[in-house]
Amino acid sequence: MQCLWITLADPEPATNGQLIYSKGLIEAASDAGAQLTIVGLARPEIKRLPVDRRGIAWRLGREEVWTPWKRLLSANPALATRTGPEIVDALERCLSSQLWDAIVFDSICAGWALGRVMRHRRRAARVPRIVYIAHNHEVTVARRIAHDASGRERLIKEIDQLKVIGLERRLIAAADVLTSNTPDDCRRFAADRRGRPVTFLPPGYGGPRVSARTIDSSVPRRAIAIGSFDWPPKRVSLEAFLEAGAGVLAKAGVELQIVGQAEAAYLAGLRRRFPSVDFLGPVPDVGPYMANARLAMVPDLLGGFKLKGLDYAFNRLPILSMRVALPGMPLEDGKSIGLFDSHRALADGIVTLIDDYPQLNRRQQEAYAACADCFDWAQIGRHLIATIRGQSTAGLTVERGAPKFGPASSEARLAAGK
Repeated sequence: MQCLWITLADPEPATNGQLIYSKGLIEAASDAGAQLTIVGLARPEIKRLPVDRRGIAWRLGREEVWTPWKRLLSANPALATRTGPEIVDALERCLSSQLWDAIVFDSICAGWALGRVMRHRRRAARVPRIVYIAHNHEVTVARRIAHDASGRERLIKEIDQLKVIGLERRLIAAADVLTSNTPDDCRRFAADRRGRPVTFLPPGYGGPRVSARTIDSSVPRRAIAIGSFDWPPKRVSLEAFLEAGAGVLAKAGVELQIVGQAEAAYLAGLRRRFPSVDFLGPVPDVGPYMANARLAMVPDLLGGFKLKGLDYAFNRLPILSMRVALPGMPLEDGKSIGLFDSHRALADGIVTLIDDYPQLNRRQQEAYAACADCFDWAQIGRHLIATIRGQSTAGLTVERGAPKFGPASSEARLAAGK
């Protein structure tokens, strides 16, 4: 199958959830037998060969920096304005160079290409299938971002929200195949598509798996949160937790460590506001930091799959989370995860659990066992390619929100909009 895959950018290095998901799907689809040509932005961190060892062809271009006014006047939302002459030219040359069986829009960030692709499709000798791989239900995200903004910035975000609504609707309408990575978002998209199928496409996990771990007094009394904190909803959630919980943890003598990418100025501001918290920024390897914490906390207030949840589970780090934060993982409240309805309750939960070694160890063992047979990239790649071809998907089901391969269940059919 000849597949033209339009993505935000070269996913190497995979420094955030979007890039990790794109990288995993691209490699899994290639391993499942698709012949891929990737169009996206070049990354200065890596020099790509035109064709890599998997046979994937890379057609990358430099990003053009748009002025705020140009972005505001664009019909597309800010997410879909990271383009430039090189990437547009690369797309046009790809469209005219051969016949395609499928054209993939890897997230709404690829939506800038929709008009060009649809014009090509109308005159193509072979009509390609259009595939939209949604990373989020973007209207829900844009609505939350606008709600959390204030003043002039809120007006700008509300305008962008309207653009998101328009582009997401156009992508949904154009798509022969629409995928989403959580059951909740599958249901939202199914409603948008008025019953047309939506394919559940969770991420896989390719990182290290800790075979065994014992949490005891030798591990620091430390909670940790790992992630990329450049995205506004993540910053809002983190700051809300710190305002409600940093003092609670400090009073109880519990260390809190925040690890991950964020602008230096943003981290400096957080250090001034919350001096009891250790803000490390990006690190070469998060493994040692997880090994030296007793539990992980997920303060996010927005749904969507959180790949850091898989890192925690497979590194045997007990998880405490906001109730809405980890859809798509097969974890059970009170058994393999602790779920909370407020940031203050989450902080209190950390204090309660931090010295309970039997419970900490039960939680990490249960979470690992629940996730161990899920999230396999090879199976997910075969599932995607079979879906694009219109074939049976070998029974990808949903159990407590997580992927399983076997006989289809009623919950799986619901998540698929059937």
